[in-house]
Amino acid sequence: MADGERIDFVNENITLIQKTDGLTFGTDAYLLYAYMKKRPRALAADLGAGTGIISLLCAAKGKFKEISTFEIQKDFAELVERNAQVNKLSDRISSYCLSVQDIDSSFAGKFDVVFSNPPYMKKESGLRNESEIKYIARHEVCGDIYDFCNAASRMLKFSGSFYVVWRPDRLADLFDAMKGARIEPKRMTLVCPSACSRPSLVLVEGKRGGASGLFVTKTLVMHSEASGNAPEYTEDLNFIYENGEFGEEYERS
Repeated sequence: MADGERIDFVNENITLIQKTDGLTFGTDAYLLYAYMKKRPRALAADLGAGTGIISLLCAAKGKFKEISTFEIQKDFAELVERNAQVNKLSDRISSYCLSVQDIDSSFAGKFDVVFSNPPYMKKESGLRNESEIKYIARHEVCGDIYDFCNAASRMLKFSGSFYVVWRPDRLADLFDAMKGARIEPKRMTLVCPSACSRPSLVLVEGKRGGASGLFVTKTLVMHSEASGNAPEYTEDLNFIYENGEFGEEYERS
Protein backbone atom coordinates (compact mmCIF):
# COMPACT_ATOMS: atom_id res chain seq x y z
CA MET A 1 0.00 0.00 0.00
CA ALA A 2 1.36 3.45 -0.99
CA ASP A 3 1.63 6.56 1.17
CA GLY A 4 -1.65 8.46 1.44
CA GLU A 5 -3.74 5.30 1.21
CA ARG A 6 -5.78 3.23 3.63
CA ILE A 7 -7.56 -0.11 3.59
CA ASP A 8 -11.24 -0.46 4.45
CA PHE A 9 -13.30 -3.63 4.75
CA VAL A 10 -16.57 -2.91 2.92
CA ASN A 11 -18.16 -6.29 3.65
CA GLU A 12 -17.15 -9.94 3.93
CA ASN A 13 -16.36 -9.99 0.20
CA ILE A 14 -14.68 -6.64 -0.52
CA THR A 15 -11.44 -5.10 0.77
CA LEU A 16 -11.01 -1.58 -0.59
CA ILE A 17 -7.85 0.50 -0.94
CA GLN A 18 -8.80 4.18 -0.81
CA LYS A 19 -6.81 7.41 -1.05
CA THR A 20 -6.99 9.53 2.10
CA ASP A 21 -7.27 12.77 0.10
CA GLY A 22 -9.79 11.38 -2.42
CA LEU A 23 -13.51 10.71 -2.32
CA THR A 24 -14.31 7.69 -0.17
CA PHE A 25 -16.96 5.01 -0.55
CA GLY A 26 -20.42 6.34 0.29
CA THR A 27 -24.13 5.63 0.23
CA ASP A 28 -24.57 6.92 -3.33
CA ALA A 29 -22.20 4.28 -4.72
CA TYR A 30 -23.83 1.45 -2.80
CA LEU A 31 -27.35 2.47 -3.81
CA LEU A 32 -26.37 2.64 -7.48
CA TYR A 33 -24.88 -0.87 -7.25
CA ALA A 34 -28.05 -2.20 -5.60
CA TYR A 35 -30.34 -0.41 -8.09
CA MET A 36 -28.95 -2.34 -11.05
CA LYS A 37 -30.68 -5.54 -12.09
CA LYS A 38 -28.65 -8.75 -12.10
CA ARG A 39 -27.71 -9.84 -15.63
CA PRO A 40 -25.03 -12.54 -15.31
CA ARG A 41 -24.31 -12.71 -19.06
CA ALA A 42 -24.12 -8.96 -19.63
CA LEU A 43 -21.06 -6.90 -20.49
CA ALA A 44 -21.01 -3.70 -18.41
CA ALA A 45 -19.03 -0.44 -18.31
CA ASP A 46 -18.35 1.90 -15.39
CA LEU A 47 -17.84 5.57 -16.35
CA GLY A 48 -15.80 7.56 -13.84
CA ALA A 49 -14.88 4.52 -11.77
CA GLY A 50 -12.89 6.18 -8.96
CA THR A 51 -11.63 3.37 -6.71
CA GLY A 52 -13.75 0.89 -8.65
CA ILE A 53 -16.01 0.17 -5.68
CA ILE A 54 -19.26 -0.12 -7.67
CA SER A 55 -17.64 -2.51 -10.14
CA LEU A 56 -16.12 -4.52 -7.28
CA LEU A 57 -19.50 -4.90 -5.60
CA CYS A 58 -21.13 -5.91 -8.89
CA ALA A 59 -18.40 -8.43 -9.72
CA ALA A 60 -18.47 -9.99 -6.25
CA LYS A 61 -22.27 -10.32 -6.49
CA GLY A 62 -22.12 -11.75 -10.01
CA LYS A 63 -24.35 -9.02 -11.44
CA PHE A 64 -22.51 -8.93 -14.76
CA LYS A 65 -20.20 -11.23 -16.70
CA GLU A 66 -17.42 -8.67 -17.20
CA ILE A 67 -16.99 -4.99 -16.33
CA SER A 68 -14.79 -2.44 -18.14
CA THR A 69 -13.98 0.62 -16.02
CA PHE A 70 -13.06 4.06 -17.35
CA GLU A 71 -11.32 6.66 -15.19
CA ILE A 72 -9.55 9.86 -16.26
CA GLN A 73 -7.19 10.10 -13.27
CA LYS A 74 -4.22 7.77 -13.78
CA ASP A 75 -3.70 7.05 -10.07
CA PHE A 76 -7.30 5.92 -9.76
CA ALA A 77 -7.28 3.87 -12.95
CA GLU A 78 -4.29 2.02 -11.49
CA LEU A 79 -6.08 1.78 -8.14
CA VAL A 80 -9.01 0.01 -9.81
CA GLU A 81 -6.56 -2.60 -11.11
CA ARG A 82 -5.01 -3.02 -7.66
CA ASN A 83 -8.40 -3.32 -5.95
CA ALA A 84 -9.46 -5.93 -8.49
CA GLN A 85 -6.26 -7.88 -7.77
CA VAL A 86 -6.67 -7.65 -3.98
CA ASN A 87 -10.19 -9.02 -4.28
CA LYS A 88 -9.28 -11.68 -6.88
CA LEU A 89 -11.58 -10.12 -9.46
CA SER A 90 -9.06 -9.22 -12.17
CA ASP A 91 -10.59 -11.78 -14.50
CA ARG A 92 -13.89 -9.86 -14.39
CA ILE A 93 -12.79 -6.22 -14.12
CA SER A 94 -10.55 -4.33 -16.57
CA SER A 95 -9.38 -0.73 -16.21
CA TYR A 96 -8.83 2.00 -18.82
CA CYS A 97 -7.36 5.43 -18.13
CA LEU A 98 -9.56 7.49 -20.43
CA SER A 99 -11.89 10.46 -20.21
CA VAL A 100 -15.47 9.87 -21.33
CA GLN A 101 -14.79 12.04 -24.39
CA ASP A 102 -11.82 9.88 -25.43
CA ILE A 103 -13.47 6.46 -25.30
CA ASP A 104 -12.92 5.34 -28.88
CA SER A 105 -14.96 3.45 -31.45
CA SER A 106 -13.58 0.08 -30.38
CA PHE A 107 -16.08 0.23 -27.50
CA ALA A 108 -19.03 1.37 -29.63
CA GLY A 109 -22.16 -0.74 -29.18
CA LYS A 110 -20.27 -3.27 -27.07
CA PHE A 111 -22.11 -3.08 -23.75
CA ASP A 112 -25.44 -4.29 -22.42
CA VAL A 113 -25.18 -2.01 -19.38
CA VAL A 114 -23.38 1.28 -18.66
CA PHE A 115 -23.45 2.83 -15.20
CA SER A 116 -22.01 5.94 -13.62
CA ASN A 117 -21.67 7.91 -10.40
CA PRO A 118 -20.52 11.07 -12.20
CA PRO A 119 -19.42 14.46 -10.86
CA TYR A 120 -22.56 16.21 -9.58
CA MET A 121 -21.41 19.82 -9.41
CA LYS A 122 -20.90 22.38 -12.15
CA LYS A 123 -17.26 23.40 -12.41
CA GLU A 124 -17.93 26.98 -11.30
CA SER A 125 -19.90 25.96 -8.18
CA GLY A 126 -18.56 25.57 -4.64
CA LEU A 127 -15.37 26.75 -3.00
CA ARG A 128 -12.02 25.60 -4.41
CA ASN A 129 -10.59 24.51 -1.05
CA GLU A 130 -10.16 20.76 -1.50
CA SER A 131 -7.62 18.43 -3.05
CA GLU A 132 -7.32 18.34 -6.83
CA ILE A 133 -8.45 14.72 -7.03
CA LYS A 134 -11.57 15.47 -4.97
CA TYR A 135 -12.29 18.53 -7.09
CA ILE A 136 -12.11 16.50 -10.30
CA ALA A 137 -14.32 13.77 -8.82
CA ARG A 138 -16.99 16.23 -7.61
CA HIS A 139 -17.00 18.88 -10.36
CA GLU A 140 -17.60 18.70 -14.10
CA VAL A 141 -14.11 19.90 -15.00
CA CYS A 142 -13.18 16.88 -17.15
CA GLY A 143 -16.63 16.18 -18.58
CA ASP A 144 -20.20 17.15 -17.77
CA ILE A 145 -23.35 15.08 -17.60
CA TYR A 146 -23.87 15.56 -21.35
CA ASP A 147 -20.45 14.03 -22.02
CA PHE A 148 -21.23 11.07 -19.76
CA CYS A 149 -24.61 10.41 -21.38
CA ASN A 150 -23.21 10.74 -24.90
CA ALA A 151 -20.44 8.27 -24.05
CA ALA A 152 -22.97 5.85 -22.58
CA SER A 153 -25.11 6.07 -25.70
CA ARG A 154 -22.16 5.34 -27.99
CA MET A 155 -21.12 2.35 -25.89
CA LEU A 156 -24.53 0.77 -25.38
CA LYS A 157 -26.20 -1.77 -27.59
CA PHE A 158 -29.67 -0.82 -28.80
CA SER A 159 -32.06 -1.29 -25.84
CA GLY A 160 -29.08 -1.40 -23.46
CA SER A 161 -29.51 -0.01 -19.94
CA PHE A 162 -27.95 3.11 -18.43
CA TYR A 163 -27.91 3.58 -14.65
CA VAL A 164 -26.91 6.77 -12.88
CA VAL A 165 -27.04 8.33 -9.41
CA TRP A 166 -27.49 12.11 -9.43
CA ARG A 167 -28.60 15.17 -7.50
CA PRO A 168 -32.32 16.02 -7.51
CA ASP A 169 -31.67 19.75 -8.00
CA ARG A 170 -30.02 18.93 -11.36
CA LEU A 171 -32.56 16.36 -12.52
CA ALA A 172 -33.60 18.57 -15.45
CA ASP A 173 -30.01 18.58 -16.73
CA LEU A 174 -29.81 14.77 -16.44
CA PHE A 175 -33.03 14.16 -18.35
CA ASP A 176 -32.05 16.68 -21.02
CA ALA A 177 -28.67 14.98 -21.42
CA MET A 178 -30.17 11.49 -21.54
CA LYS A 179 -32.83 12.38 -24.10
CA GLY A 180 -30.27 14.25 -26.22
CA ALA A 181 -28.18 11.08 -26.26
CA ARG A 182 -31.19 8.91 -27.23
CA ILE A 183 -31.40 7.31 -23.79
CA GLU A 184 -34.97 7.34 -22.54
CA PRO A 185 -35.51 7.61 -18.75
CA LYS A 186 -37.57 4.56 -17.73
CA ARG A 187 -37.37 4.26 -13.93
CA MET A 188 -36.62 6.79 -11.20
CA THR A 189 -36.29 6.61 -7.41
CA LEU A 190 -35.89 9.63 -5.14
CA VAL A 191 -33.84 9.07 -1.97
CA CYS A 192 -34.50 10.97 1.27
CA PRO A 193 -32.44 10.87 4.48
CA SER A 194 -35.69 10.77 6.50
CA ALA A 195 -39.44 11.06 5.96
CA CYS A 196 -39.30 14.77 6.82
CA SER A 197 -36.33 15.54 4.55
CA ARG A 198 -36.12 16.70 0.98
CA PRO A 199 -34.59 14.21 -1.48
CA SER A 200 -30.79 14.20 -1.43
CA LEU A 201 -30.19 11.72 -4.27
CA VAL A 202 -32.00 10.35 -7.28
CA LEU A 203 -31.44 7.03 -9.05
CA VAL A 204 -32.38 6.71 -12.71
CA GLU A 205 -32.48 3.80 -15.14
CA GLY A 206 -32.66 4.58 -18.85
CA LYS A 207 -32.82 2.58 -22.06
CA ARG A 208 -31.02 3.42 -25.27
CA GLY A 209 -33.65 3.86 -27.97
CA GLY A 210 -36.46 3.19 -25.51
CA ALA A 211 -40.02 4.41 -25.89
CA SER A 212 -41.27 7.30 -23.80
CA GLY A 213 -42.67 6.38 -20.38
CA LEU A 214 -41.18 6.94 -16.92
CA PHE A 215 -42.01 4.74 -13.93
CA VAL A 216 -41.51 6.72 -10.68
CA THR A 217 -41.14 4.34 -7.76
CA LYS A 218 -41.98 5.08 -4.17
CA THR A 219 -39.39 7.24 -2.44
CA LEU A 220 -36.61 5.45 -0.60
CA VAL A 221 -36.52 6.81 2.96
CA MET A 222 -33.21 5.78 4.54
CA HIS A 223 -33.69 6.52 8.25
CA SER A 224 -36.58 6.31 10.67
CA GLU A 225 -36.80 8.83 13.49
CA ALA A 226 -38.28 7.08 16.48
CA SER A 227 -39.04 9.42 19.34
CA GLY A 228 -36.16 9.65 21.80
CA ASN A 229 -33.91 7.35 19.77
CA ALA A 230 -31.10 7.88 17.31
CA PRO A 231 -32.13 7.43 13.66
CA GLU A 232 -32.19 3.82 12.47
CA TYR A 233 -32.22 2.29 9.01
CA THR A 234 -35.69 1.78 7.58
CA GLU A 235 -36.84 -1.70 6.56
CA ASP A 236 -36.28 -0.79 2.92
CA LEU A 237 -32.69 0.31 3.47
CA ASN A 238 -31.94 -2.73 5.63
CA PHE A 239 -33.22 -4.95 2.81
CA ILE A 240 -30.97 -3.15 0.31
CA TYR A 241 -27.86 -3.49 2.48
CA GLU A 242 -28.57 -7.13 3.27
CA ASN A 243 -29.39 -8.21 -0.30
CA GLY A 244 -27.51 -5.83 -2.59
CA GLU A 245 -30.72 -5.07 -4.47
CA PHE A 246 -33.93 -3.10 -4.14
CA GLY A 247 -37.22 -4.77 -3.19
CA GLU A 248 -39.90 -5.70 -5.70
CA GLU A 249 -41.91 -2.56 -4.89
CA TYR A 250 -39.17 -0.55 -6.63
CA GLU A 251 -39.55 -2.48 -9.87
CA ARG A 252 -42.02 -1.83 -12.64
CA SER A 253 -44.93 -4.27 -12.23
